[in-house]
Amino acid sequence: MIRRLTLLCVAVLLLVTTGCTAEPEPDSPTPRDAAASRPSPFEECAALTAGPTAPADPGTASGDLLPELTLPCFTGGAQVTLREVAGPAVINIWASWCAPCREELPAFQRLSQRAAGQLRVIGVNNRDSREAAQSIGEDFGVRFPMLFDQGEALRRALRRNAFPLTVFVAADGRIRHIDTSGALDDAQLATLVRQHLDVTVPA
Repeated sequence: MIRRLTLLCVAVLLLVTTGCTAEPEPDSPTPRDAAASRPSPFEECAALTAGPTAPADPGTASGDLLPELTLPCFTGGAQVTLREVAGPAVINIWASWCAPCREELPAFQRLSQRAAGQLRVIGVNNRDSREAAQSIGEDFGVRFPMLFDQGEALRRALRRNAFPLTVFVAADGRIRHIDTSGALDDAQLATLVRQHLDVTVPA
């Protein structure tokens, strides 16, 4: 009986020792790690606040200023204070899980190319993961600067629940229009830009 107990104890000790000395398997990368290891498809944000925004004349200005928010750039670097963004600008608030957002993103990319030098197109990725946003940027060829707003601070500050959401900001930093009509196409964007920002987009 004692011999059996001794053999049993030795076997248990060998198992425990083997388990403690075995090399742990390397952790598989998390989605966040995977996104961070790939170059971002989006442009840097440093140029968004380059140059002074034209001051608004209190007597004639219409529309509210952008909220006093500072959001991180998707690519890293210095954070962006929205009120310092040099207009005119079109700000598209979107998420990868929103079907109309995915539908209209290519039109915003084309707007950023056609209206280069006349206005800025800025994305704000909202309540999303970095991995999902980066994948959409890669798949849809989206290159314009992207801010990251996981906590929905901008949507809450604008008091809008619709999704997607597009904000048209004039050269004086005032909000001229907030569009909540759904997925926008090239023609609709060109019309809205002309009406609210006085910018004519080449065809």
